[in-house]
Amino acid sequence: MADKAREDEAIRGVVERLTGVFGATHRPAEVEAAVAKALASFTDRPVREFVPVLVERKARVLLRKSSGQ
Repeated sequence: MADKAREDEAIRGVVERLTGVFGATHRPAEVEAAVAKALASFTDRPVREFVPVLVERKARVLLRKSSGQ
């Protein structure tokens, strides 16, 4: 349970960081959707330790593509 709470907190941090980085080109809801989409791709992965880092990387790619960067 503690691991889930830690992961959830890390994912909230990802949303906050990416909202700050992409705030000029994306609404907060779009950032949250990109993070949710990235997170969903790791749902069935048993090792969760690096999921927040991988989610952030994947969400950044999604947001850059959607803004034409």
